Amino acid sequence: MAITMNSSLRCVSLLALAVALSPLAPAQTAPSAPLISVRQDAKLGPILVGPDGRTLYLFTKDGTGRSSCTGLCAVAWPPLTATKLPARLAGLKGQLSLIQRADGEPQVAYNGIPLYYWKDDTKPGDTTGQGVMSVWFAVNPAPTVQMGRAAALGSVLTGSNGMTLYTFSKDTAGVSTCVGACAVNWPPLLVAQLPTRGIAVRGGLATLIRPDGSRQVTYQDKPLYYWKGDLKPGDAAGEGVMNVWSAARP
Repeated sequence: MAITMNSSLRCVSLLALAVALSPLAPAQTAPSAPLISVRQDAKLGPILVGPDGRTLYLFTKDGTGRSSCTGLCAVAWPPLTATKLPARLAGLKGQLSLIQRADGEPQVAYNGIPLYYWKDDTKPGDTTGQGVMSVWFAVNPAPTVQMGRAAALGSVLTGSNGMTLYTFSKDTAGVSTCVGACAVNWPPLLVAQLPTRGIAVRGGLATLIRPDGSRQVTYQDKPLYYWKGDLKPGDAAGEGVMNVWSAARP
């Protein structure tokens, strides 16, 4: 019995020594959360969120690739910062970039739009910054205007729904003259926030205020519209209607 016990103790000791001398296995680390992802909000639709799941916002007073929120503004609206961007973001069609803030810190931008958190959002799912002072809005990842194709026309501009966009030759720069019944047949492309463009869209986007107070998107100062006769992406039945309507080209 003593021999058996001694043998068992020697085996245990040798096993402990082997474990002590063996190289330690690398610690398993949880995969890091993506820098930006998309969350479906019940009221706002798809919106961008940061790695902690909190809502990201844009500031309509910013310019493309430039932040104008500094000082106390940046305390209330902390910028989303990163030292480098991931090589690829699955599911996001927009382009990420880093811009340099006034203090030299790199800030993340989506399609050139600087991104921020809101101090009063305390957990994922909060969107209390939406519409603050009518200049802060959650970011919809689908570009307002993007490149598409119409079977008979080739490359055209489309909305985020893929439907062809049009211009009206009777409009003037930054002014829409299509109202009333005209706007029923040719619904204006409206946004509640700063419009965004797809990577392939090179011209400038802006907005104008229509007589009813809604905000219409313009491309190169031309107001943009849909045509009620188009039923699916790729349709361009509004091209040439009354010789005053044309599909918008990039």
